[in-house]
Amino acid sequence: MAQLLTEAEIQVQANALPNWSVHNGALQITRKFKDFIEAIAFVNQLVAPSEAAAHHPDIAISYNKVSISLTTHDAGGLTQKDFDLAKVIAGIK
Repeated sequence: MAQLLTEAEIQVQANALPNWSVHNGALQITRKFKDFIEAIAFVNQLVAPSEAAAHHPDIAISYNKVSISLTTHDAGGLTQKDFDLAKVIAGIK
């Protein structure tokens, strides 16, 4: 099982991820796209890196907005896995 990060470690790593925030023990971002098609295309790009990391985000889609929430459920909070996947997701356009 992945080890939980301390609050200090979480803050340092969260500060290095523009547009991401920490709420209720999860790392979160909402991305806005031109339309539904672009939003779904973005979500489809999340599949390969999520599978490769064996770590899957919670995703909510509302027309042209995609909200992503990362937490390591089996560890009960934020771990390095969450920040590693967030960095990959941040690079997807």
